[in-house]
Amino acid sequence: MTNDMTRGAILPLLIKFTIPLVLGNLLQLTYNAIDSIIVGRCVGKEALAAVGTSNPLMTLIILFVQGICLGAGILVGTLYGAKNYEVLRRQASTAMLSGIAFSLLLTAAGLAAAPLLLTVLRVEASIRTQAAAYLRIILCGLVFNFIYNFFASTLRAMGDSKSPLCFLGISAAINIVGDLVFVVVFSLGTVGCAVSTVLSEAFSCLLCWLYIQKRIPLLRLGRQWLVFDQKLLKETIQYGFVSALQQSTVQLGKLGIQGIVNTMGVTATAAFTAINRIDDYAYIPEQNIGHAMTSVMAQNRGAGEMKRVRAAFSIGMSVELAYGLIMGILLLLCANPLMSLFTRDAATITLGRQYLHLIAFMYIVPAVTNGIQGYFRGMGDLKITLWSSLINMGVRVLACVPLVFVFHMGITALPWAYLIGWGAMLLYELPFLLHRFGKSLR
Repeated sequence: MTNDMTRGAILPLLIKFTIPLVLGNLLQLTYNAIDSIIVGRCVGKEALAAVGTSNPLMTLIILFVQGICLGAGILVGTLYGAKNYEVLRRQASTAMLSGIAFSLLLTAAGLAAAPLLLTVLRVEASIRTQAAAYLRIILCGLVFNFIYNFFASTLRAMGDSKSPLCFLGISAAINIVGDLVFVVVFSLGTVGCAVSTVLSEAFSCLLCWLYIQKRIPLLRLGRQWLVFDQKLLKETIQYGFVSALQQSTVQLGKLGIQGIVNTMGVTATAAFTAINRIDDYAYIPEQNIGHAMTSVMAQNRGAGEMKRVRAAFSIGMSVELAYGLIMGILLLLCANPLMSLFTRDAATITLGRQYLHLIAFMYIVPAVTNGIQGYFRGMGDLKITLWSSLINMGVRVLACVPLVFVFHMGITALPWAYLIGWGAMLLYELPFLLHRFGKSLR
C-alpha cells in the first residue's frame, strides 16, 4: 500500500523502503544470472558469450526506459508529498501514454539496427548470429518492460516498494521455469532464454495492472488513462529524458568497456559476462539505497520538510558506507566459488577471480557517489546527476584504453579504470553538494 514518508523516524522508514528495492533487484539479478548459468552449463561458453555481448546493449535500452520511469516517479513523489492528487493523476496518464509510444519506436529501431550494433561492438562472427537472435526477441518485450517499470516507479514514489517486489518475484519464478523448459527440455539455446524473459515480463506487467485496479484507488483511472496533458508533457520529458540519459550513460560506458573486452577473446568475454552478473549483485543494492533516498527526499521536498531531507541524506549515506564495506569483504572472500557457479572453465574462473579481488577494495567509493546521486535526484537537480555520470563513464573508458592496449594489463585493467572514473565523478559532485548544503543552512 502507499505510504506517506513525510512523517515518522527516518532510519526505520528508509530501511523499510530500501529492503524491498534491494530484494527486488536481487531477484531480477538472480534470474538474469540463472539465464547465464543455464546457458553456460547446458549450451556452452559460446552461447554464454553471445548472451553476454547482447546483454549490455539490451540493458542500455532498458535502462533508458527505466530512466524515463524514474524521472516520472520523482514528479509523482513530489506531487504525492504535496497531496496534489488531481495533477498526479494527469501526470501518471501522460507519462504512461508517452512512454508506451516511445517504447514501441525504440523497439522498431532496435530490431532494424541489431546486426549493425553488434558489429560496432566487435562481437566475434562465430557468436554474432546467436547474439542477434537473442537481442531481437528481448526487444519485442520492451513495451512490457516499460509498463511494469512505470507502475513500479509510480508505486515506489507513493511509498509502496513491497508490491513491485512481489510481482517481480513471481516473474522471476516464471522466467526460471521458462529457461528450464525452453533451453533444457526443448534445446532452443539462446532463443529459448530470450522467449522466457519476454513471457515473464509480460506477466509482471499484467500483475501490476490488476493490483492497481483493485488496491490503489488514486490510480484507478479507467478512461482517464487516455488523458494526455500537453502542459505536463514538457516537465515529464525534462525529468524523464534527463534521468534516462543519466541511466543510459552508465550503460554506454559499460558498452565501451565491453567492446574493449571483446578484443581479448572469447574466454575473457565469457569471464566478463560472469563478472558482470556478480558485480551487479554487489553494486545494484548501493544504487537501490540511493533510489530509496530519492523517494524519501522527493516526498519531503514536496511537503516543504527540508530538515527531513537533510536528515534522510545523512542517514542514507551512513547506510551506503556500511553496505559498501561489508560487500567488499564478501567479494574478497568468495570470488572463486562465485565464478565457479557460471563456468567449469579454469581459465575463465582465473580471470574472474583476478578482477573480483581487485574491485572488492573499491566498493566504498561508489557507495558515496550513489548516496550523492540520490540526494540530487530527490532535490530535482537531475542535470548534476547526468553530468556526473557522463564524467564517470567517459573517464572510465578513456582510462581503460591505455591500461589495456599500452600497459597490457588485461582484465585487471578494468577495476583500476572504474576507480579513476568514480574519483572523477566525486570531484565534480562534491562542490555542488557542499554549496547546496551551505545554502540550505542559511
